Amino acid sequence: MSTEKELDSILDKEIISEIQIKQRLKEIASLIQQDFEGKNPLFIGVLKGAFVFLSDLLRLIDMELNVDFMAVSSYGTATKTSGVVRILKDLDTDVTNRHVLVVEDIVDSGLTLAYLKRNLLVRKPASLNICALLLKEGQQKVDLDIHYIGFKIKPSFVVGYGLDIEEKFRNLASIWTLKEGYCD
Repeated sequence: MSTEKELDSILDKEIISEIQIKQRLKEIASLIQQDFEGKNPLFIGVLKGAFVFLSDLLRLIDMELNVDFMAVSSYGTATKTSGVVRILKDLDTDVTNRHVLVVEDIVDSGLTLAYLKRNLLVRKPASLNICALLLKEGQQKVDLDIHYIGFKIKPSFVVGYGLDIEEKFRNLASIWTLKEGYCD
């Protein structure tokens, strides 16, 4: 773990607190519970960033459901999308005729999520919905129908609550911006 001094030199401002996250997750879980009641949905967590969000969300939902994971990348180690999407880990579960909820950490350009959505629709799910913890306002290059949005944020690079830079800061309980110049 980084020392407090190291964190102070990198982290700029807490934009979403742990309390705000917990409250919003309760609200989203309630909506999902209503919408998917009796449907045995398949929750697909998009690795790595969504694992914390998905884990906390699942504990708030009281219904029969299944979970699987996909890993896709358009960033590599960069802080801006390359636009080239690669599937690093595909599903182990057949989505045919399943009610699917894709759980994503953050939507920036939307290109990765649009690719993932097209990829999943070819597999003929009964329904396909999207849940995103964060949506960067004004950055989407494609029109995505995101059914559940945790928070809309300004277009800046953020870390914490599963989101990282160079595989660091996923374990923070809240969401932070980075100091200017750190991720340029």
